Amino acid sequence: MTDVIVIGSGIGGLSCAAVLARYGFDVIVCESHTIAGGAAHSFTHQGFKFDSGPSLYSGLSYSPSVNPLRQVLDVIGVDLPLVTYDTWGCRLPEGDFDASVGAEQFCDLLARLRGDDAVLQWRQLQRVMTPLAEAAIALPPAALRWDLGAAFTVGKFAPSLAKHATNFIKLTGPFSRIMDDVVRDPFINNWLNLLCFLLSGLPASGTNAAEVAFMFADWYKPGVVLDYPVGGSGALVDALVKGLEKHGGQLLLGSHVEQILVEGNRAVGVKLRGGREIRARRAVVSNASVWDTLKLLPDGTISKKFRNQRQATPECDSFMHLHLGIDAQGLPADLACHYIVVNDWQLGITAPQNVVLVSIPSILDPSLAPPSKHTIHVYTPGNEPYALWQGLDRRSQEYEQQKRSRAEVMWQALERIIPDIRKRCEITLVGTPLTHERYLRRHRGSYGPAISAASGLFPSHTTPLSGLLCCGDSTFPGIGLPAVAASGMIVANTLAPVTQHLTMLEEAGVIAGGRRQEAGGRR
Repeated sequence: MTDVIVIGSGIGGLSCAAVLARYGFDVIVCESHTIAGGAAHSFTHQGFKFDSGPSLYSGLSYSPSVNPLRQVLDVIGVDLPLVTYDTWGCRLPEGDFDASVGAEQFCDLLARLRGDDAVLQWRQLQRVMTPLAEAAIALPPAALRWDLGAAFTVGKFAPSLAKHATNFIKLTGPFSRIMDDVVRDPFINNWLNLLCFLLSGLPASGTNAAEVAFMFADWYKPGVVLDYPVGGSGALVDALVKGLEKHGGQLLLGSHVEQILVEGNRAVGVKLRGGREIRARRAVVSNASVWDTLKLLPDGTISKKFRNQRQATPECDSFMHLHLGIDAQGLPADLACHYIVVNDWQLGITAPQNVVLVSIPSILDPSLAPPSKHTIHVYTPGNEPYALWQGLDRRSQEYEQQKRSRAEVMWQALERIIPDIRKRCEITLVGTPLTHERYLRRHRGSYGPAISAASGLFPSHTTPLSGLLCCGDSTFPGIGLPAVAASGMIVANTLAPVTQHLTMLEEAGVIAGGRRQEAGGRR
């Protein structure tokens, strides 16, 4: 018996559980895998430490920050060692060059590639986005909750919200409505569609303007840097687990949830593989995807209409991964830690295998690889069709042949950066949509819901079942580490009394208030 059960230890689930524990709830996180972190987990192989998922971070190295993930870390009182940088490499149809974050750096790049008119368009877009960016960060996600108590917590920001009221409507639609009014240059158009795809899995026509406004608020300002956790993405996961356990919560690894227990119209616990049951006094929170959560609900416990609506949620494609351990001797000293490769703008930014991302994190953190070696992670970000892999036996020759064939585009992208990469490899691991489906328990290996901003926002965190809430990339505000951290925090806030929520906001420095104190508990 516990207060709250969280299904899944992805960043959204861990954020939710750690904040709940900070509030004083008894919390148990049930994770099917033997490693915490979901799509953000790290794994070690023959001395090389690999990230399984995200590789680009920002807004974590300073506080207060607009990044909800930094806000979670502040709330639970856990530090995260980081290294910073500001430049990444580009291998685009226009050529090979470096790009940087910051207010002026991109203008310098545009002046070289496209000329003065492109610079003028970008500056005009920055002017248009400035008030929208201010509106996007006017309400910290830490203040949000999904009940009537929001009137008190959000009300603390009423003066700021009133100031930006006229811009909120613009933030709810697709970014393309804003972009198309300002941008005529084809390179800027392609660049923004690329950034939108990396943010949401969709082009500008499907990406919510608020997401892009958040990015402009964080990336295109003076003195900005990008961050990388020392120890890789696993260090971020470890920080959240540390916060969970610091405040009395528990993480159960290798604990696969087979079913959500429902009595009457209420979720009352979970049944694990092997038959063990854990009961929840307050709530069950699912950090699984919308499709995988539906699989956990017994037939007849929710209406067929609700089940069909959620089951029909459109999905992003999956991933291909190449994890390499290489000999780094003789490599150029100016090698960047990240590269973006686009093969052909005309194909469309979401076309299969058209965009490839390369991460060499051991450049920033040498501890991720043995001496004179590098850890490399290459992946096609949410553009690998699951249908190509559906039904294949992972032990078959056909599967091995398809792995080699579909991985070739990643090798070719990496050869544009390290021409002799195939000779340098000491470890080669190839991941497919079936790998995603198996190890991450992801429906069809999907990146997550492909909900277009033109048709609506991500679903809320509530369900027709009392005591069953959801967080993660299938809920508001959507896909990406900041978004899932925000969703986890929102669910935790919703379960906490308003008075505790307000106290937390004061202690975390989100709002001005009384003296700092240790969180009171229900434990």
